[in-house]
Amino acid sequence: MVERATVLPALHLRPRRLGVTLGDVAGIGPEVALKALQFLQGPADIQYVVVGEPVVVKQTCQSLGVPSPRVISSLQESFPDSVAIWCPPGPALDRPFSPGGLETSMAAVEWLRAAGVACRDGLLDGVVTAPVNKEAILRAGIPFVGQTEFLTELAGNGPTGMMLLGPDDRARWLRVLLATTHLPLKHVASSLTTNGVRTTIELAALACRELGLPTSRIAVCGLNPHAGEGGKMGSEEIAIIRPAVAQAEADGIDVTGPFPADTLFHRAYRGDFDVVIAMYHDQGLVPLKMVAFDSGVNWTVGLPFVRTSPDHGTAYDIAGKGVANPSSMMAALRLARQLLGGNAGS
Repeated sequence: MVERATVLPALHLRPRRLGVTLGDVAGIGPEVALKALQFLQGPADIQYVVVGEPVVVKQTCQSLGVPSPRVISSLQESFPDSVAIWCPPGPALDRPFSPGGLETSMAAVEWLRAAGVACRDGLLDGVVTAPVNKEAILRAGIPFVGQTEFLTELAGNGPTGMMLLGPDDRARWLRVLLATTHLPLKHVASSLTTNGVRTTIELAALACRELGLPTSRIAVCGLNPHAGEGGKMGSEEIAIIRPAVAQAEADGIDVTGPFPADTLFHRAYRGDFDVVIAMYHDQGLVPLKMVAFDSGVNWTVGLPFVRTSPDHGTAYDIAGKGVANPSSMMAALRLARQLLGGNAGS
């Protein structure tokens, strides 16, 4: 059974601290992060540390008409406020920012790395990551699959899973955990293994426990149309997925499947299941974003620290216009607070 690892203890007694990376500053990351923090800062059960360049934060705050947080020089430094800024060592960014530019992409990765190391070493208790542009990062010559995989490797490559979750406007939740993440579609079938699917099921059960759900009803998608039609439209359900479900069920996990994905998501949406295991990225994310685009959260299950993020991208086309919707970032912050045991409300 997958259990969450334990972070190293903080070096001194302090309130729990949640890092918030700025992501790609040519996008909407700074705007949605600082808008969300204005709504959520309040009782000091948790302090927030914005990880990124202070000038960006101050200019964004000025454009939003809100006070800029104080700057701290070290994560071991105490501060009395709800929010502070910490800038890891690194070169200053030149202006103006270019969407998909080399400098902003490299800075986003360095801030992510610094926040992840701080979480790993117990200086932060978790991190909420603003969006980055993976294509731009790769153009900068940095090997990068995604923030989920980056933090998993940094934390020691233990089993982790990418869960997307969110409610619709009637508070109906959809929670999706991916058996594979950022892969070309042509590589999905060859990447699936019985052990990998079983681990994903175990991570789904762990997620239900950490969310405090009263039940842990997990349903697994098939890979092929109609879940393979008994082997006539693909053998992965029979050879890989069904044995993983059987093994997890024998271990006491409430799991069923594989089911055809086109009907399973409807059943989960009406409340029959707590978590759906999807076999690949778009199989799971298309229905999730259809019902919870503004409220969806990306959660890395299984890390030794909390990590969440909004479920949208950099949105270069609206960056700097003051119109970005912070709802998904607010949801990511609330979930991180909940997982840390803090007050999840505003």
